[in-house]
Amino acid sequence: MQLFFEQSLNGLQFSLTLFLLAAGLTLVFGIMDVINLAHGSLYMVGAYAGALVAQRFGSFWIALPAALIVTALVGMLLERVIMRHLYGRDHLAQVLATFGLILFFNGFVTWVAGRSPLLMDIPPQLGGYIEIIPGVPYPMYRLMIIVLGIAVALGLWWLVAATRIGMLIRASSERREIVSALGMDVTKIFALVFALGAILAGLAGVVIGPIRSVQIGMGEQVLITAFVVIVVGGIGSIRGAFIGSLLIGMCDTLGRAYAPLFFKTQFSGQVADGLGATTASFLIYLLMALVLIVRPRGLFPSGR
Repeated sequence: MQLFFEQSLNGLQFSLTLFLLAAGLTLVFGIMDVINLAHGSLYMVGAYAGALVAQRFGSFWIALPAALIVTALVGMLLERVIMRHLYGRDHLAQVLATFGLILFFNGFVTWVAGRSPLLMDIPPQLGGYIEIIPGVPYPMYRLMIIVLGIAVALGLWWLVAATRIGMLIRASSERREIVSALGMDVTKIFALVFALGAILAGLAGVVIGPIRSVQIGMGEQVLITAFVVIVVGGIGSIRGAFIGSLLIGMCDTLGRAYAPLFFKTQFSGQVADGLGATTASFLIYLLMALVLIVRPRGLFPSGR
């Protein structure tokens, strides 16, 4: 029972971190119709910006806003210089261009920070544990990520569903020609959406830094999982990204925890560990396949 509770909280924390990345990806893909493989690179930029600032000033609380500012500026520059020329192009051109950006960002970050992984310290205020239930302590920092993820999800829902900016974003995703004909600058709306997606990716990167090492290529590792999330949830849907993140995050975490235990009842230790790791690695893709059989456009597809 204790293992299940701890792994469920770990799964929730991973799910909400994944949501921060997937929400920006689904906004850009669903609203702008742009496949941005470099979205994971923005996640890496946020992590590296946070780690470098934390090393320089010795404070996570300075590194957090600094990483968001850096990622937002990089995102706006990227949209202005590269992405704007990909609107309306076929997806093959977008994939090739953004794959090239992955190589550029990996090389640039290597030039700036070197090849060695960077480490970030958990802020002292969040370095302890809380007993959510008696006898089961849980790290305060991971709880902070859970609370932050829920707050961001609620904020995004409010922004998209209850504000004028959100109305323009939704209208531009479905009838961009009409929005433009009414005098709205769709290009500026797209720039805002891309910058918002970059900030969310940077936020995911900087908050995960104290838990995992910050290293070159970390964005590609999580990008595939983020694409699985938006396919399961429905492209262009914030609600779909949230539900998809919960499903994929919990499936991945609980699968990695329990699959080896299951196979240990049938096989020897080393064989069981190998089978468990292999099974856990494809569970999320099996879940995606099952969802697509029932709902080919995902669980909560956007209206577009």
